[in-house]
Amino acid sequence: MTRDIININDFIILVEESNTEEPFVDICQFDEALIAVAFYGSGNVNLKVEFGDQAAEYDHTRNLALSFYANEHVRFVHTIHSERPLKCIVIATSIRNLERLPNAEGELFAELLHKLVHPSDHYEQGPQFLMTPEMLHIIEQVFENRYEGKTKMMFFRSQMTALLSHFFGQLADLKEHSINEKEREKLFAARDILNQNLESPPSLSELSRLIGLNSFKLKKNFKALFGVPVFKYLQNERLTKAHQLLAKAELSVQEVAWDVGYDSLSSFSNAFNKKFGYRPSELRN
Repeated sequence: MTRDIININDFIILVEESNTEEPFVDICQFDEALIAVAFYGSGNVNLKVEFGDQAAEYDHTRNLALSFYANEHVRFVHTIHSERPLKCIVIATSIRNLERLPNAEGELFAELLHKLVHPSDHYEQGPQFLMTPEMLHIIEQVFENRYEGKTKMMFFRSQMTALLSHFFGQLADLKEHSINEKEREKLFAARDILNQNLESPPSLSELSRLIGLNSFKLKKNFKALFGVPVFKYLQNERLTKAHQLLAKAELSVQEVAWDVGYDSLSSFSNAFNKKFGYRPSELRN
């Protein structure tokens, strides 16, 4: 488990990473009330947020950007194991620092994260969405960083500024598309249904019925929220899972293809090659 805390201007940057064979639980709390955005990498770790006698759970965190307000009474509980490693970057600031943030960033917080600037409980969840490819690239660069000292600080300052810029840009796009909180919840439910049924997913019409949203809005707003159409999201998740299964070398390539819902080995191999740049069999070499 590695945890790096970096102070940049009036922001606190928390970088956490853990890869483990044995399951364990990591608990984190803040010393003061903060507004923050957590950016989760490819690990898909389980997160439970405990505050008072309440709790919020996030079971599919891979590539998730999650904004929130939390004070010192809130516990963030990550359950980590070999198939769900932790890769997380948290950018946080206190409410009292908003007016001091450079480049009018405080105004963006007040405008697009109004609920977090004016909380009514120990924990308030703000907007959440899957990150764009540009944001994911930044996340990977941060975790691959090998700089030290002043060079590391310069690198982090530039990357965190870029990450926040993309985050607020995506929020503005969501606002423009008028996806309200209730519809966002339905779209996240649709995403969870797909994640839980990769091998045999529901049809688009069946998915619409399950979440209570018509097919037109499902297709239009799913792409606006997650950056890709429903089918493309499903394909990406299937291939990501296939890559994980192949790396373990416990199943044959054909068995992995079947496990993620591909009947044709050639179709699976071609799709895998298009996404990763090499064929499934090459991962075993």
